[in-house]
Amino acid sequence: MLNSVVEDIKNTFRSGNMVSRLIFVNVALFIALNLLKVFDFNDSIFSSVFNQLVLTSDLYKLVYKPWVVVTHMFTHIGFMHILWNMLLLYWFGRIVGDLLGDKRILPLYIVSGLFGALIYLFWDQFLPGGSNGAAIAYGASGAVMAFIFTAATLSPDYMMRLLFLGDVRLKYIALGILFMDLLVSGSSNKGGFIVHLAGAAFGVLYITLLRRGFDLTAWFKKPELSSRPKVRKTDRSTFKVVHKQKSSTGRGRQAPTDFNKEDELDRILDKINAKGFDNLSDAEKDFLSKASKD
Repeated sequence: MLNSVVEDIKNTFRSGNMVSRLIFVNVALFIALNLLKVFDFNDSIFSSVFNQLVLTSDLYKLVYKPWVVVTHMFTHIGFMHILWNMLLLYWFGRIVGDLLGDKRILPLYIVSGLFGALIYLFWDQFLPGGSNGAAIAYGASGAVMAFIFTAATLSPDYMMRLLFLGDVRLKYIALGILFMDLLVSGSSNKGGFIVHLAGAAFGVLYITLLRRGFDLTAWFKKPELSSRPKVRKTDRSTFKVVHKQKSSTGRGRQAPTDFNKEDELDRILDKINAKGFDNLSDAEKDFLSKASKD
């Protein structure tokens, strides 16, 4: 039975998209930490492990455990903390994945989390209200906020249906979440709010620069290995639609027709902004789904 459960988990992880995998890693670490906390009656082992995962604002300690700049964004202890973060990651991560492609999800998560950590360290060390190196930070909130504002900047008029409120434009939802975060953690958890604000700023900056041909997350991506050299001036790509035509001998030959995929994608995104995702035709939805996997 245990082997069957393990195999199911492996298959789910392999077949899911990157948003699902990120949620899986966050939840798995959350369960492991809380189990350790329950069975470690003196909290000595738990505290030791926990301190090796969370981001410390003490620069001297950070030098000896630099991995925490990444591990902290997967670390949660409180149930409501991880529940809220994973719900938001699921909702807005799917939108970003549909519009930009699944391959951009992990780089955006990691790079925005690193950006939030950098801003947090700078604030805690040098700006008023900081602890001067005596604080810690953990959780996916900064990266999640980046996803929210990436989606809102990319498609501000995208309609989402909210319980009791009906259809609401994405830009208002993003601003509402940031405002509620200010009310909840702005005074009691200034460090956390700084990270959230940094994530929101990164999301806006990411899309603004991406539209100008500069990808802030490009350095994180693995280079594609190919036997043929690629000549690319920008991040925009084209593909050819091939139609078979009959030759004079009766055999089929292929005649390529140039088609700019990026222009069609821009047209569909403009239509989403104006009318919402539900107003796309089946062909447009199919094109968007295929484009997100490129």
